[in-house]
Amino acid sequence: MKYFLDSAKLDEIKYAYENYCIDGVTTNPKHIKLSGKPFMQVVKDIAAWIKEEGLEGMDKFPVSFEINPHLDKWEEIVEAAKEVASYSPNYVIKIPCCEQGLIAAKKLEAQGIRTNVTLVFSPSQAIPVGKLGAKFVSPFVGWKENSGDDADYIQDIIDIYCNYGFETEIIVAAVRNGKQIADFATMGADIVTCGLEVYKASFEHPFTTYGLDVFRDAWDNTAKE
Repeated sequence: MKYFLDSAKLDEIKYAYENYCIDGVTTNPKHIKLSGKPFMQVVKDIAAWIKEEGLEGMDKFPVSFEINPHLDKWEEIVEAAKEVASYSPNYVIKIPCCEQGLIAAKKLEAQGIRTNVTLVFSPSQAIPVGKLGAKFVSPFVGWKENSGDDADYIQDIIDIYCNYGFETEIIVAAVRNGKQIADFATMGADIVTCGLEVYKASFEHPFTTYGLDVFRDAWDNTAKE
C-alpha cells in the first residue's frame, strides 16, 4: 500500500519524503490555507521542488491539487484544471464527485490530464469514477465516522473495482489513526492519505517504549569488561 501525505506545507512534504518514503501528496483548500501561502504560490513551489528532486513523472510522485471549489460548471472546472496541470507532469486535479465534476473529469482524462475524484461517500458515487478511468478516487472515512457512520463502504468499493477491473486507484482519505491505516491495508486499498502527525503516531506503541526501557536498564546493568 502507498502512503500519501495530506499537506500543502513544503517543509512537511520534504520531511515525509526524506524520512517516511511517502509516495505522493494530496492537498485541499484547507491545507492551502494552513500553508500561509497563496494557492498558485504553493502550486509553483511544489513543482519546483519536484523538479529539483528529479521526481518528474506521474508514476514517480503524484501530487493532487483541488481547484476553486466555487466552480460549478464542467467547462469552468476544465479550464482551471488545465492551468494548474500545466505546472508539473506530476499534478493530478481533484474534482468533486457530482454530475458536473464527473463530466469535467471525463473530459480532462480524455485530454491526458489525470484526475482525482474526491468527496466520495458511497459505493454508488465510486462506480462512475472507475468507469470513466480517473487516476484516483478518494472516498473519505474520518468525516463519516465523526458523524457516527462507519467506513465499511471502503471494502465495498474495493470489491466493486476488483469485480470489474477498474484501473482507478483507491485513495482512502481523511484517515485519522494507525488502526485505520492497518484496516485499509488489510482490505486491499491502494493508498491511504493522512497528515504527518497521524503517520508519526502510527509508528509508535506503548509496548515498544516499555520494551526499550527494559532493554536499556538491562544494558546499563550488565557487567562491564
